[in-house]
Amino acid sequence: MKLYYSPGACSLSPHIALSEAGLPYELVKVDLRAKKLENGDDFWKVNPKGQVPALALDNGELVTEGPVIVQMIADKVPAKNLAPTRDSAERYKLLEWLTYINGELHKNIGPLFNPMLADEAKAIFKDRAMGKFKYVDSQLAGRDYLMGKQFTVADGYLYVMLRWADGMKFDLSGLNNLLAYKDRIAARPKVQEALVKEGLMKAA
Repeated sequence: MKLYYSPGACSLSPHIALSEAGLPYELVKVDLRAKKLENGDDFWKVNPKGQVPALALDNGELVTEGPVIVQMIADKVPAKNLAPTRDSAERYKLLEWLTYINGELHKNIGPLFNPMLADEAKAIFKDRAMGKFKYVDSQLAGRDYLMGKQFTVADGYLYVMLRWADGMKFDLSGLNNLLAYKDRIAARPKVQEALVKEGLMKAA
């Protein structure tokens, strides 16, 4: 498999999933502004959406959209328990979390990276995202991870959103469950492995 990524972008979520899954993969860095690969190839020809993540499968198919990609990765290695079994009540809870992170956090924090966005608009998006983080904090009470004791692909995705929040200087003080959770995820060896590969932290 081949993961098209940009360092620290939402493609970090499937990168973490691949690392946790222990599956073999190749990383292909994308310049999202120029829509070019490192070798100069046109990224539009790889993914007509022009976005990361994109996962090229060994059979030549391309899968896009992070929440779909991470489930596919999890289903390839069921023994790792990165996602509950299909059609189970727990699987639908995982889908609920992936949808919430995608629609409520990702879509509110993402616009903050746009330098053309007016400060008033940024304040609105930031305030919305803070409200969503407060909800997540309440749901993490007494839990190690979103689904309870087991790390899943939803945790990798939420962790990326928390990294974005750090970069955007969100004040998460007081959200103690969330802050402890972020530290817990950051301490995972496979998460650190993905961060090192993307140049986001130095190897220990």
